[in-house]
Amino acid sequence: MNIYIAQQNYHIGNFEANTAKIIAAIEEAKTNGGDIIVFSELAVCGYPPRDFLEFNDFIDQCQNAIKEIAKHSDTIGVIVGCPTRNPKTEGKDLFNSAYLLYEGAVKGVCHKTLLPTYDIFDEYRYFEPAYEWNVLEFRGEKLAITICEDIWNLGDNPLYRVCPMDILALQKPDIMINLSASPFDYLHASDRKEIVKANARKYGLPIVYCNTTGSQTEIVFDGGSLAANADGAIVCEMPYFSESLQAVTWSGNTLQACEPQRITIDEQKNAEGADVLYATLNTDKIHQALISGIRDYFGKMGFKKAIVASSGGIDSAVVLALACEALGAGNVTALLMPSQFSTGHSVSDAVQLSNNLNNQYELIAIKPIFDAYETALKPVFNDLPFNVAEENLQSRIRGALVMAIANKFGYILLNTSNKSELATGYGTLYGDMAGGLGVLGDLYKIQVYAMAMYINRNNEIIPQNIIDKAPSAELRDGQKDSDSLPDYDVLDPILYQYIERRKGPKDIINMGNDSALVNRILKLVNNNEYKRNQFCPIIRVSPKAFGIGRRVPIVGKYL
Repeated sequence: MNIYIAQQNYHIGNFEANTAKIIAAIEEAKTNGGDIIVFSELAVCGYPPRDFLEFNDFIDQCQNAIKEIAKHSDTIGVIVGCPTRNPKTEGKDLFNSAYLLYEGAVKGVCHKTLLPTYDIFDEYRYFEPAYEWNVLEFRGEKLAITICEDIWNLGDNPLYRVCPMDILALQKPDIMINLSASPFDYLHASDRKEIVKANARKYGLPIVYCNTTGSQTEIVFDGGSLAANADGAIVCEMPYFSESLQAVTWSGNTLQACEPQRITIDEQKNAEGADVLYATLNTDKIHQALISGIRDYFGKMGFKKAIVASSGGIDSAVVLALACEALGAGNVTALLMPSQFSTGHSVSDAVQLSNNLNNQYELIAIKPIFDAYETALKPVFNDLPFNVAEENLQSRIRGALVMAIANKFGYILLNTSNKSELATGYGTLYGDMAGGLGVLGDLYKIQVYAMAMYINRNNEIIPQNIIDKAPSAELRDGQKDSDSLPDYDVLDPILYQYIERRKGPKDIINMGNDSALVNRILKLVNNNEYKRNQFCPIIRVSPKAFGIGRRVPIVGKYL
């Protein structure tokens, strides 16, 4: 039996495009002798649909798509994810389901049991857990179909006391098929592969695991779909961050790839597999994730062109380089906005960067505008000394200028703030925190440097002077980031322990960190939640990003 795995990039709510894509894969599999084809979780509507699921019309369109797809299942089995209405009056209105279509009809439906409610997931808001579990038969074979579940350990939540695969195993299935929508983070892919292998060994069954790819606003799905035999040996590993249709042959209890496979080297992990040297961990995959995030945000929203405030600093340089790669240099404009505090090399470095990238740039000096503001404010400021008010004013002038150009020409502003700055509040609301999409908001500053080095891996795109010089906002004479913040090689590991690892102050201090420094840093993080709450969506690449996956009170007091 030939099993096709369809790893695809869906557009949430775009039923016409999603259905056409699914049908095209079915027809290709049929042409090439496919017996069954597997698609990912909620493929029909895209994942995560969130509150679209509360609209009856949305669910109607999901069901209409299933009917249309079923017409193409005349000679091939189709397993595809779609929400299903719950016929019972109690419980949630919907199930997260997998449909088995064959001979033009629905042959069976399996519902998801383990509904994740952590980090970016909130499935129990919408879906009812399954209350019965049965294998589905296809051409005399018993299929154990699960949806993401059994692949992940969801802890001791009482909602998850039922392990669907344990029940299905009692029915003596011949193969496991898992539909998933598993997001990328730089620790996840290696864990995913190990868990797929462990499940194959645990149940003594081959497993086909189909993941989605592409980006949905801040969430990036990396693909990497897998097929493994009962001994845990991987026989097929599909590409990361791209669509692909691949076949495996299933004979007896054995899967075999239909074409030569290059199994990727497992991602870097330290000896304990807990903390990571995140500055250099999987930079190539983070790079791919950011490119995917930018490209799909623009493509799925119908945007064409981006603008970046280019300061001659490392953050804007990395964002500009990523934008040019994702969208094409001809679709990216850089705006240079030097002030009286900008160094000459900041302008020349920014110009050299745009020359290297071959993107358009414009230059508007902000000193005359800043002087006009100072004159207007003089009666109110009454000769008070220069302070953060004047510093933020420069940032807000820049924000107004770059947004004016964005509005005039239909550009989308890509924000350049990094995670270290967002964590500590080192940014100006309505100034350098403006933007439609945060590109670096889930990368600490030392990760940004690692990304710059990766971008320059073959030739110098980002001028070396940008990488070498001390980071500065250049809002006053001689300013450096280190005037306000600890050095990033000290700051970032503490932030990582607090944000990603969720370690409390005592734990972090017990790791050998100075208590006053830890308390100062953590207080900065907590006190600046109000700023992050007003920030744009951030492309997620870590296990714990700012945004929908991290929900802390704005007015809470902790420390």
